[in-house]
Amino acid sequence: MELRQLKYFIRSAEVLNFTEAANDLFISQSTLSQQIKQLEDELGILLFDRVGKRIRITEAGNLFLTYARQALQDTKDGKQIIEDLKELKTGTLNIGVTYGLSALLTDTIVSFSKLYPQIKITVDFGTSEDLLEKLKIAKIDFVLSFLQLPADDVFVSQVLFDSKLALVVHPSHPVAKEKTIDVKDLQNISLALPAKGFNTRDFLEDAFSKNNINPLVKVELNDINMLLQLVETGNWCTILTMASVKGRPGLQTIPITGIDITREASITWYKDVYRKKAALAFAELIRSQIH
Repeated sequence: MELRQLKYFIRSAEVLNFTEAANDLFISQSTLSQQIKQLEDELGILLFDRVGKRIRITEAGNLFLTYARQALQDTKDGKQIIEDLKELKTGTLNIGVTYGLSALLTDTIVSFSKLYPQIKITVDFGTSEDLLEKLKIAKIDFVLSFLQLPADDVFVSQVLFDSKLALVVHPSHPVAKEKTIDVKDLQNISLALPAKGFNTRDFLEDAFSKNNINPLVKVELNDINMLLQLVETGNWCTILTMASVKGRPGLQTIPITGIDITREASITWYKDVYRKKAALAFAELIRSQIH
């Protein structure tokens, strides 16, 4: 069954004349008659009674007419939805993001929603590993993280920007007056850090181990927002990327010297799959806001 057959059938049912219907559809009468016959053969029942040069719709034809019209309308609506998706007039954007990039995400969501108000946005926070698993099964469209992935057959990552890790402190903390902090001095500062398993924590552990540093970790948390709230009390410091504390005017960052701890923020896609136009637009907006 083809859409054109339904179109031919509907017009014939409306005018009850094959010649007139063919003229309206800009096809020959023989073509229209042939297609109607093929449709009837497929359905196994007559849709029209032929009485000389006149036609009359059958009971089966009347019943089928409603569904034929609905099928054509559904197809038209489906095509319109696709066009709207391509023009970013509808659809859902599913974003996976690690906690360290939440501040950057906030500004981008605001800008994106102003540009494309009809796009629904869902945000899934988690660790890099959890989000990659969701990306595999298409629960999210892409992942924003500080995870450095090697090229492979599953994922492809694009670097968005570099951000140095720094000591994050409240102005009331004793070290807040320092311009820089030597990495060895971290052994004497009470720290609250992301829990083990977080990509940033794993990166720090590796860097500390290579430089024989034993930081004074007093608190571990798997919630970055809560972590920053603790730092805002002035009782602890933390180590995060400078991008992670964007939008926190009550905190300040102090560069750490004696070690190179720079992270690359990236956007990760599942390789060789269709990328939504909305996702591409969102990624481009992130880049434009950074530079």
